[in-house]
Amino acid sequence: MHEVKKIYIADDETTIRLAIKTFLENAGYAVEDFESGDLLLAAFAKQPADLVILDVMMPGSNGFVVCKELRKTSRVPIIMLTARDSDLDYATGLDLGSDDYLVKPFSPMALTMRVKAIFRRMEFDRELYAESGEAHEDEEN
Repeated sequence: MHEVKKIYIADDETTIRLAIKTFLENAGYAVEDFESGDLLLAAFAKQPADLVILDVMMPGSNGFVVCKELRKTSRVPIIMLTARDSDLDYATGLDLGSDDYLVKPFSPMALTMRVKAIFRRMEFDRELYAESGEAHEDEEN
Protein backbone atom coordinates (compact mmCIF):
# COMPACT_ATOMS: atom_id res chain seq x y z
CA MET A 1 0.00 0.00 0.00
CA HIS A 2 1.36 3.42 -0.89
CA GLU A 3 1.43 6.34 1.50
CA VAL A 4 -0.86 9.29 0.94
CA LYS A 5 1.05 12.22 -0.55
CA LYS A 6 0.92 15.49 1.39
CA ILE A 7 0.44 18.71 -0.58
CA TYR A 8 0.73 22.27 0.74
CA ILE A 9 -1.08 25.14 -1.02
CA ALA A 10 -0.46 28.85 -0.40
CA ASP A 11 -2.87 31.29 -2.03
CA ASP A 12 -4.42 34.39 -0.49
CA GLU A 13 -7.61 33.92 -2.53
CA THR A 14 -9.78 31.68 -0.35
CA THR A 15 -12.11 30.46 -3.12
CA ILE A 16 -9.20 29.36 -5.34
CA ARG A 17 -7.34 27.76 -2.43
CA LEU A 18 -10.38 25.78 -1.30
CA ALA A 19 -11.30 24.71 -4.85
CA ILE A 20 -7.79 23.35 -5.39
CA LYS A 21 -7.88 21.65 -1.99
CA THR A 22 -11.21 19.97 -2.75
CA PHE A 23 -10.07 18.64 -6.14
CA LEU A 24 -6.78 17.31 -4.73
CA GLU A 25 -8.45 15.71 -1.70
CA ASN A 26 -10.97 14.05 -4.02
CA ALA A 27 -7.99 12.67 -5.96
CA GLY A 28 -6.72 11.05 -2.75
CA TYR A 29 -4.12 13.53 -1.51
CA ALA A 30 -3.73 14.96 2.00
CA VAL A 31 -3.87 18.75 1.58
CA GLU A 32 -3.06 21.61 3.92
CA ASP A 33 -3.85 25.12 2.77
CA PHE A 34 -2.33 28.41 3.87
CA GLU A 35 -3.39 31.99 3.18
CA SER A 36 0.22 33.15 2.95
CA GLY A 37 3.60 31.91 1.86
CA ASP A 38 5.04 32.70 5.28
CA LEU A 39 2.57 30.30 6.96
CA LEU A 40 3.44 27.61 4.41
CA LEU A 41 7.18 28.07 5.04
CA ALA A 42 6.67 27.73 8.80
CA ALA A 43 4.64 24.53 8.36
CA PHE A 44 7.16 23.12 5.85
CA ALA A 45 10.02 23.70 8.32
CA LYS A 46 8.17 21.56 10.89
CA GLN A 47 6.79 18.92 8.49
CA PRO A 48 7.83 18.92 4.81
CA ALA A 49 5.22 18.19 2.15
CA ASP A 50 5.58 15.98 -0.93
CA LEU A 51 4.53 18.83 -3.27
CA VAL A 52 3.92 22.57 -2.93
CA ILE A 53 1.54 24.81 -4.90
CA LEU A 54 2.29 28.54 -4.64
CA ASP A 55 0.42 31.63 -5.78
CA VAL A 56 2.93 34.18 -7.07
CA MET A 57 1.18 37.31 -5.80
CA MET A 58 0.50 37.06 -2.07
CA PRO A 59 0.94 39.49 0.82
CA GLY A 60 4.13 38.92 2.81
CA SER A 61 6.54 36.57 1.09
CA ASN A 62 5.30 36.13 -2.48
CA GLY A 63 5.48 32.82 -4.32
CA PHE A 64 8.86 33.60 -5.88
CA VAL A 65 10.38 34.29 -2.45
CA VAL A 66 8.84 31.14 -0.96
CA CYS A 67 10.08 29.05 -3.91
CA LYS A 68 13.60 30.43 -3.47
CA GLU A 69 13.52 29.71 0.28
CA LEU A 70 12.26 26.14 -0.22
CA ARG A 71 15.00 25.47 -2.79
CA LYS A 72 17.68 26.29 -0.20
CA THR A 73 16.81 23.10 1.69
CA SER A 74 14.49 20.95 -0.41
CA ARG A 75 13.94 19.38 -3.82
CA VAL A 76 10.16 19.24 -3.26
CA PRO A 77 8.18 19.65 -6.50
CA ILE A 78 6.73 23.17 -6.76
CA ILE A 79 3.89 24.38 -8.99
CA MET A 80 3.49 28.14 -9.34
CA LEU A 81 0.13 29.85 -9.94
CA THR A 82 -0.26 33.42 -11.15
CA ALA A 83 -2.81 35.84 -12.51
CA ARG A 84 -0.07 37.55 -14.52
CA ASP A 85 0.52 35.96 -17.90
CA SER A 86 4.00 37.23 -18.68
CA ASP A 87 7.02 35.44 -20.06
CA LEU A 88 9.17 37.15 -17.43
CA ASP A 89 7.09 35.70 -14.56
CA TYR A 90 7.15 32.28 -16.22
CA ALA A 91 10.93 32.40 -16.66
CA THR A 92 11.45 33.72 -13.11
CA GLY A 93 9.37 30.91 -11.60
CA LEU A 94 11.24 28.22 -13.51
CA ASP A 95 14.65 29.83 -12.87
CA LEU A 96 13.96 29.86 -9.13
CA GLY A 97 13.28 26.13 -9.22
CA SER A 98 9.58 25.60 -9.80
CA ASP A 99 8.60 22.49 -11.73
CA ASP A 100 5.48 23.85 -13.41
CA TYR A 101 3.61 27.10 -13.87
CA LEU A 102 -0.11 27.72 -14.40
CA VAL A 103 -1.84 30.99 -15.28
CA LYS A 104 -5.15 31.88 -13.61
CA PRO A 105 -7.87 31.18 -14.40
CA PHE A 106 -7.04 27.51 -14.76
CA SER A 107 -8.96 24.29 -14.47
CA PRO A 108 -8.57 22.61 -11.07
CA MET A 109 -8.79 19.31 -12.98
CA ALA A 110 -5.81 20.34 -15.14
CA LEU A 111 -3.85 21.19 -11.99
CA THR A 112 -4.78 17.83 -10.46
CA MET A 113 -3.57 16.04 -13.60
CA ARG A 114 -0.25 17.93 -13.46
CA VAL A 115 0.17 16.95 -9.81
CA LYS A 116 -0.47 13.30 -10.71
CA ALA A 117 2.04 13.54 -13.57
CA ILE A 118 4.75 14.92 -11.26
CA PHE A 119 4.19 12.14 -8.72
CA ARG A 120 4.17 9.52 -11.51
CA ARG A 121 7.50 10.83 -12.82
CA MET A 122 8.98 10.81 -9.30
CA GLU A 123 7.89 7.20 -8.80
CA PHE A 124 9.32 6.21 -12.20
CA ASP A 125 12.63 7.90 -11.32
CA ARG A 126 12.69 6.13 -7.95
CA GLU A 127 12.08 2.73 -9.60
CA LEU A 128 14.69 3.43 -12.27
CA TYR A 129 17.23 4.40 -9.61
CA ALA A 130 16.45 1.24 -7.60
CA GLU A 131 16.85 -0.91 -10.72
CA SER A 132 20.15 0.73 -11.67
CA GLY A 133 21.41 0.20 -8.12
CA GLU A 134 20.48 -3.49 -8.32
CA ALA A 135 22.19 -3.80 -11.71
CA HIS A 136 25.31 -2.17 -10.29
CA GLU A 137 25.31 -4.63 -7.34
CA ASP A 138 25.02 -7.55 -9.78
CA GLU A 139 28.05 -6.31 -11.69
CA GLU A 140 30.12 -6.24 -8.50
CA ASN A 141 29.27 -9.84 -7.58
